Amino acid sequence: MPTAIILSGAGRYADPWHPFSHTSDRLADLANASGWKTTIADDIDQRLATGLDGIDLLIVNAGDPWRPGADAAEPEPGDPELIAQARISLTAAFVRGVSVLGIHTAAASLRDYPEFRQALGGEWIPGTSWHPPFGPVRIRPLHDQIVEGCCDFTVQDERYTDLTIDPSVEPLAGTVNGESHVLVWAHQYGPSRIVYDALGHDLRSYDSSGHRSLLRRALSWLEPRETFAA
Repeated sequence: MPTAIILSGAGRYADPWHPFSHTSDRLADLANASGWKTTIADDIDQRLATGLDGIDLLIVNAGDPWRPGADAAEPEPGDPELIAQARISLTAAFVRGVSVLGIHTAAASLRDYPEFRQALGGEWIPGTSWHPPFGPVRIRPLHDQIVEGCCDFTVQDERYTDLTIDPSVEPLAGTVNGESHVLVWAHQYGPSRIVYDALGHDLRSYDSSGHRSLLRRALSWLEPRETFAA
């Protein structure tokens, strides 16, 4: 059985808007039901520093560690020695081909790890990226293989807008009505397979059967036996 670990937002990776502990529980349930043996870690830097041997999939469901706290002018810094060790661990995981599923705020997370940004294939840029008010979003699949079988669906969520997206990514799903925005994509980073899903603000996102179906297909593609197909 392939193994997955969910890096869940807490401490300097938490924020007031996203209930990471609840959405991580829902993601764990979904991954376990899809055949993964899944655990949750909310001490993100420490967990990365201890090594990722035996982990097939990282699910990143965490916030921006560089965002200033509610009562602070500056963000809470990480431990430089711990982060240095964690970078070594993460690089080793990418070299051997660990898979990554980035959820929602993952596009603004793990900012102390530049290689994570390279692997993800895009990011949230403060002052440039934004989202309209929370509400219904109509999603359509954009890929014939990875999300094959998914139909258009509506989800209550945030529609991330003006993310920086690298030209090397493969769009998987995006908005239907109005100006088109890619919200879900795949990326090949060396031997590692990556999926980023901009949906997942809170539990209402996971109440959508269409969104759950899309995630199940992404989890299937991220299994160690799969290969990248653009």
